[in-house]
Amino acid sequence: MPLSYKNIAPFLKAGQNKVSRWLSYIGLGVGVLLLLSSVQMYTNINHLIRDKNSRKSGTDFISITKTITNDNMGKDNRFTDGDIKELQAQPFIDGAAPLKANAFKVTANAGNMIPFSTDVFVEALDNNFIDTVPSGFKWTEGDEFVPVIFSSEFLEMYNVFAPSWDLPQMSEKTASSVQLFLQCHGRDGNRQYKAKIVAFSDRINSILVPEKFLAQQNKALEGVENVPASRVFLKTKDANNPQLLTYLAEKNYHVNKDKTKFGRVKGVLQAIVSGLAGFGVLVILLALVLFSFYLQLMIARSKDNLQLLLTLGYSPGWLSKTVAQKWIPVYTAIIVAAVVATQLLHLGFQHFVTPARDELPLLIDWIVLLIAILLLALSIAINYRLVKKSLLKL
Repeated sequence: MPLSYKNIAPFLKAGQNKVSRWLSYIGLGVGVLLLLSSVQMYTNINHLIRDKNSRKSGTDFISITKTITNDNMGKDNRFTDGDIKELQAQPFIDGAAPLKANAFKVTANAGNMIPFSTDVFVEALDNNFIDTVPSGFKWTEGDEFVPVIFSSEFLEMYNVFAPSWDLPQMSEKTASSVQLFLQCHGRDGNRQYKAKIVAFSDRINSILVPEKFLAQQNKALEGVENVPASRVFLKTKDANNPQLLTYLAEKNYHVNKDKTKFGRVKGVLQAIVSGLAGFGVLVILLALVLFSFYLQLMIARSKDNLQLLLTLGYSPGWLSKTVAQKWIPVYTAIIVAAVVATQLLHLGFQHFVTPARDELPLLIDWIVLLIAILLLALSIAINYRLVKKSLLKL
């Protein structure tokens, strides 16, 4: 049974080699601060990027095309069924749908109401990828009326140039009331349909018609059943996902950089922060190694005194625990100081970065506190294991 004597400090020759001890303390503090502040900065970046690119539905939709270069401009750069299946199989892409185009020619005019006639292109897309799909957006063979979803940007462009052509500018409501005529002509004949704009899309820069109408006209007027798509719409939880952007770049797919600019900035910042966090982990490991050398040296110098305590009846387990507890307050103080410093750095970031003042929470993220607690537990466990291992060698 161990003796009740508790204070074994006089038996430990800990007063020597203070340099290595304080270097290990400083190294541990710097490493923990780098790691915690890097994790907090990582969460801040994610929070700011997410808020800057917020979506009501929680989903992003982006269109991609194959990049045209001088080397491939004479080739067919449309998407094959294999390309689309590969896109759909990626874990960071929730869905991919081709924008099917017309193989026949289309001329649109507004009759006598507006003296305007132009050749246009029409496309069709899965309704699940369209932002505004009214109940009337459907067509069956034999219908003389074709519903059209028009791009909001196209209407804006029309209103910019309309005065130069002595044409009236129109609101969305007025444009929706205009009777349009679509003259479809191909090698196998000509057809004319009445059309109206039934909705405007902020997402898709195109003139959309129902899929059934486009497929039937391609087959009837040009004898084509499957027209490869030049554009594909992607559905993803985050258009700024660095994995997605890297994949698109590797496949040489072109995407609107304005819609993914935050993702590119995010990727660079996350790489920098990850490097700092890795350096912090390395410093922590080096500090623990240095402190282990200090412990081994201290126990070696106190060998005779510790052997005497064992002879007097102190158990090796109790002695290991008691010696290890001597540094628990030190580890606790170092890690608490690092947490406080991380909080101050977080407040400084909020103060000097204008967008962060109202968008970031006042306190550091809970994951930072969890990492601090885990580091404290890990330091104590490693310290106890080193002391126990050294005492067993006596």
